[in-house]
Amino acid sequence: MPKINKILHIVLDGCGVGNAPDAAKYGDEGANTLLHVIEKKNPDIPNLMELGLGSILGFKNSEVPIGCYGRMREKAVGKDTTSGHWELAGLTLKTPFPTYPNGFPPEVIEAFEKETGLEVIGNKPASGTEIIKELGDEHYVTGKPIVYTSADSVFQIAAHEDVIPPLELYHICRAARRILTGEHAVGRVIARPFIGTSGAYVRTGNRRDFSVDPFGDTMLDVLKKARYDVIGIGKIEDIFNHRGLTFSDHAAGNDACILATLKAIRKPNWKGMCFVNLVDTDALYGHRRDADGFAESLEAFDSFIPDLMGALGEDGVMMITADHGCDPTFKGTDHTREEVPLLVWGLPIEEGIDLGTRSTFADAAKTALDMLGVSNDLDGASFYSDIKVD
Repeated sequence: MPKINKILHIVLDGCGVGNAPDAAKYGDEGANTLLHVIEKKNPDIPNLMELGLGSILGFKNSEVPIGCYGRMREKAVGKDTTSGHWELAGLTLKTPFPTYPNGFPPEVIEAFEKETGLEVIGNKPASGTEIIKELGDEHYVTGKPIVYTSADSVFQIAAHEDVIPPLELYHICRAARRILTGEHAVGRVIARPFIGTSGAYVRTGNRRDFSVDPFGDTMLDVLKKARYDVIGIGKIEDIFNHRGLTFSDHAAGNDACILATLKAIRKPNWKGMCFVNLVDTDALYGHRRDADGFAESLEAFDSFIPDLMGALGEDGVMMITADHGCDPTFKGTDHTREEVPLLVWGLPIEEGIDLGTRSTFADAAKTALDMLGVSNDLDGASFYSDIKVD
């Protein structure tokens, strides 16, 4: 069999598979994103099922999956994008990022207002779509940015693009990022531009995340140091604060990200990692508790899988995982603490191997580096020997 030279790792944002043993601590007992969407909306996802998703979810299959399949359990405390992606990349967060269920304390807001010269409104946990309905008019009239948070460790700034253009909003977010250090080092500062008129405000694709710098090396750093190609698609560059990448395409939306992925992996002679975040299932449908949209997004991704598999060729392996849950049938609007799926396919590996429940997301990174033959001391345990073709 040919040597493995390419790893395509796709993160289906928010696509958990339930059963996290500590879900009750987060108020998430009973959440099961993919199972509930499939049971309630019956999306047409034959390729995901053929890879082994049905086996992960406990469905009875008449045929052995063509992929290897399992579950992964997050070791880090929390259920957010940053800790999930970092752990998928081999870096486990030891201390949880700070969260602000009562809004940010005066010392944070006062420092932000002094640094930017802007008085803020909001300063509370809220749904992003709801808070622009509530405060969008006041913002438009006064020019005061809307600051809010969520159950995640985020400092979010919403602004109408006619009032504070995106480039200016990014500058404001960078100021917030400089302030939010030490005990207030939130995982992400997020720019949330929106457009429209009173009663009809909508967020745009000009969102940007300004993450805290990873506290240690990730698989991206390891691969870059070893002179491999390290490609980030979607918001990967933001999540890792632009570290460890040799090329990035900040495409917005799943379709654009998948097309960017296909373009990248079809280039001849690349060797290394293509790390992709597909955010729509989380941002557009999970948080908004839109199970219909979630199901349609899964169907759209599923339809691209044969093209992705074909583009990888004989020396590539595809991993499909998630970073947390975001069950659109569950209560509230926040992420849900869940295990995540692990699907692995490629011509150089075995088919139909049950990988069980992994004790950390970091096993994905450890295995990818093992496949590429790159030594490292990252977290996790490789399962490559279980699926390697002898």
